[in-house]
Amino acid sequence: MTLYTTSLQKHLLKHTGEKPYQCTICKIRFTTKSNLKTHLITHTGLKPYHCDTCGKSFRQKSHLQAHSLTHTGERPFQCGICGKSFTTKGNLKTHMLVHTGEKPFRCSICGKGFTTKSNLKQHSVTHMRKKQHKCTFCNYTTFKTDHLRNHILTHTGEKPFQCGLCGKCFTTKTNLKVHLKVHNKMPYHSIPLRP
Repeated sequence: MTLYTTSLQKHLLKHTGEKPYQCTICKIRFTTKSNLKTHLITHTGLKPYHCDTCGKSFRQKSHLQAHSLTHTGERPFQCGICGKSFTTKGNLKTHMLVHTGEKPFRCSICGKGFTTKSNLKQHSVTHMRKKQHKCTFCNYTTFKTDHLRNHILTHTGEKPFQCGLCGKCFTTKTNLKVHLKVHNKMPYHSIPLRP
């Protein structure tokens, strides 16, 4: 078998979608032996590629190369539409989806589309959790008890979290924390006194 034939066969796998090389540990499949070999490093935990500038380690040489651009500030991949620049070709490719509106990663359960595989993965977790907590006032369901507790407050009108500086009340601790940041930005004399 000649080098040309081997290269052609590898190239054709991109079009057929065939992935003949399988990881014996996690069963993920790959189009080339070199991709499988690179993947196997993730199971060992080894990070053989080190940055000379900061000492950070990487599993793949391409990741080290992309990281080194953070030290130089170089962003060689530029969007032809808006001019925004990126450190990797992959980041530019993902960015282009903003302009096309394309969402190639689809949820197999609800059909919702996403621009990145990681966003789809994050979304998929919501389907795996059973929404076992139901609101007694409406059809709202959730898999988190604190979400249900906060939701019920929208029906009851309760605001159990009170600001110690101005007396204003809030339905959630998070909303109170956001409000307190406003006080931190105000000059002390302009904080209204509690009645």
